Amino acid sequence: MSMYHRIIKSPSITEKNTILRSEQNKYVFEVDTKANKIEIKEAVEKLFKVNVVKINTAIAKGKKKRMGRFVGKRTDRKKAIITLEEGQSIAQFGEV
Repeated sequence: MSMYHRIIKSPSITEKNTILRSEQNKYVFEVDTKANKIEIKEAVEKLFKVNVVKINTAIAKGKKKRMGRFVGKRTDRKKAIITLEEGQSIAQFGEV
């Protein structure tokens, strides 16, 4: 597994993200919580061979969950919203 695959964990495919992709050319990925914007940009450009214009990141804190009398916590997640240059797309999302 390359360094870039450790940074980009998976694409986030939801209805809201599908609308972002089709209307604003923005793609949402779940990324490593320790990765910064520069590392994320480099990983996306190398893996998908596209030019990144802008990156926004957000960290979702893990919720506390109970299983009977035991209390646990879900892991924190980080997502990156990637804006690509006009006319470019990532084919792995089912586009042509």
